[in-house]
Amino acid sequence: MEHILSVKELGKIAKEASYKLKKLKTKEKNAMLLEIKKALLSEKENILRANEEDIKKGRENKMPEGLIDRLLLTDERIEGMAKSIDEVIDFKDPVGKVLSMEENYAGLLIGKKTVPMGVIAIIYESRPNVTLDAAILSLKASSAIILRGGKESIKSNIAIADAIRLGIKNAGYDENFVQIVKDTSRESSKELMQLKGYVDLLLPRGSSSLINSVVENAKVPVIETGVGNCHIYVDDMCDIENAVKIIENAKTQRIGVCNAVESLVLNKNLPDEFFDLFNQVVEKYDIKVHADEAALPKIKNAVKAEEDDYGREYLDYEVSVKTVDDVDVAIDHITRYSTGHSESILTESYERAMKFLEEVDSACVYVNASTRFTDGGEFGKGAELGISTQKLHARGPVGLDELVSYKYIIFGHGEYRK
Repeated sequence: MEHILSVKELGKIAKEASYKLKKLKTKEKNAMLLEIKKALLSEKENILRANEEDIKKGRENKMPEGLIDRLLLTDERIEGMAKSIDEVIDFKDPVGKVLSMEENYAGLLIGKKTVPMGVIAIIYESRPNVTLDAAILSLKASSAIILRGGKESIKSNIAIADAIRLGIKNAGYDENFVQIVKDTSRESSKELMQLKGYVDLLLPRGSSSLINSVVENAKVPVIETGVGNCHIYVDDMCDIENAVKIIENAKTQRIGVCNAVESLVLNKNLPDEFFDLFNQVVEKYDIKVHADEAALPKIKNAVKAEEDDYGREYLDYEVSVKTVDDVDVAIDHITRYSTGHSESILTESYERAMKFLEEVDSACVYVNASTRFTDGGEFGKGAELGISTQKLHARGPVGLDELVSYKYIIFGHGEYRK
């Protein structure tokens, strides 16, 4: 019977491995990533079989289709995962950058240089591709990683982690650079949150309950990745046809992702043409609309919105609709219900667009574009570990540059303080 290592044991192993990893040069890290890509593709059938078991169990447990979509792996998605490794290889090494160098009054040269975090941990749900994304980003950033996925994707996660570790070993390095927690109990999650002395940075990625649990219980530094109650405000000075196309993309391209729109804010002066086109989208995808009293008679498939509906992340073919007088009221509504993820305004008015950009306080604020672009790859940052909705250290897509710390390096010539 397999001995499952405790979280503390994994932490100790990862910490020891991190000392070896930080010594690797860029060329060595890239060669290791290339071997991981080869192993991922060679182990594809094993990974897909493991994923089939997770999907089967998810359907037996009546998992919503939006979450099934997050969980699902296909040949195409694994090929996409492999391609993301090439992208990370091509990115500049975030470690060892000299950010500044200045001379002080005493003649000391004081520099600021990026350094590895050490050990990064991530607690996540449903999406097994996060297993790979987290590992390759952490490795490129010269940090060991501890992966703790949810029970709904445990077989997929283990299969992917095994492939990653195989690739590291094939490259001639310590497979313990990457650890996976196989115990999916709440106790193991809480223990990882509190693994002081071993974990240097923790990221939660998943539901609001998971993120809140990490924020409330963690005793190690955390980057809070947020739930996505994303808003689109449709101004009465918008291009109607283009606006509906953007809404369709933001709501329906993938329903189980944090950058999908969940809340529409509509100007009260929008013409019937908008509702005619929007209703076509509603009917096409059988979208359930939680509408306020003003919008209720204009939208097919609509039910009366309750107060809680405006703050929900549906992750399904559902959306809330709020009618407002103008852009100021729209901003007030968004400020009240936003999770700080992504918001968009659809308008031809430069003044209203600039006001929206200035006053909406979210990680990503758009003008005339879909919120679906909030993604590390779409931003040219490659894979990411989540979308940070906090303001300290990292905000928006958490990519390579957000996974390093820094230290001061000081060059002297015999100076001493008087």
